Amino acid sequence: MAGVVQTLWRHPIKSHGREELDRVTLTEGKTMPWDRRWAVAHEGARTDGASWASCANFSRGSKAAELMAIHAQTDVDSGLVTLSHPKRPDLAFDPDQSADDFLQWVRPLMPSNRAQSTRLVRVPDRGMTDTDYPSISLLNVSSLRALSQKAGAPLQATRFRTNIVMEGLGPWEEFEWIGKRLAIGSAEVEVTERIERCMATTANPATGARDVDTLGALEDGWGHRDFGVYAIVTKTGQIACGDKIKVL
Repeated sequence: MAGVVQTLWRHPIKSHGREELDRVTLTEGKTMPWDRRWAVAHEGARTDGASWASCANFSRGSKAAELMAIHAQTDVDSGLVTLSHPKRPDLAFDPDQSADDFLQWVRPLMPSNRAQSTRLVRVPDRGMTDTDYPSISLLNVSSLRALSQKAGAPLQATRFRTNIVMEGLGPWEEFEWIGKRLAIGSAEVEVTERIERCMATTANPATGARDVDTLGALEDGWGHRDFGVYAIVTKTGQIACGDKIKVL
């Protein structure tokens, strides 16, 4: 046994809210269902929203730290997403039908000197991940503890907007999995690469304020900005909190 699933997360609107799950079904070759289902294009975006585009086209926490404090709750039957933030009233809306309501809601959270959010985009059957292939992300809490010690502050896994948080591993053990397959619940994934982190991780997910130099701690301690790993789903199956993770 390599570890167990501690928590599961999805982010219905890229960089605009996180949602905790008890269980989820992963599908071969797909992103986590409803994860990064929508993305928020800004006024400088060079994408028509019809296909995958890089994160530079979208409003995100690396440029607008306040976005990191958004929580989300999704009703997959109705299509409604409810967003909450300590500085904003709750908003329940259908991203496919009420984009204007969302844009008005998020505007006060955007710095005036940054490109402003203009529209929601959605690629059919494809989450707008940071990778140009459909991926999920994994984070090791032992590595998080090591980084917290180096940074001199307790760090939350939610800073890193991951999908699967794992416990029961050694620090940085996940970096040894590149190219290997994992069994998680009844699903299987193949670990593809490390995740290079950005300024979004310096913001507190409870307040949206930049309060810890996570990137400096990574560079000072380990000589890189990598934290967590990406993977692709290679076998359809269900995963749940408490499921074992095995290296195949």
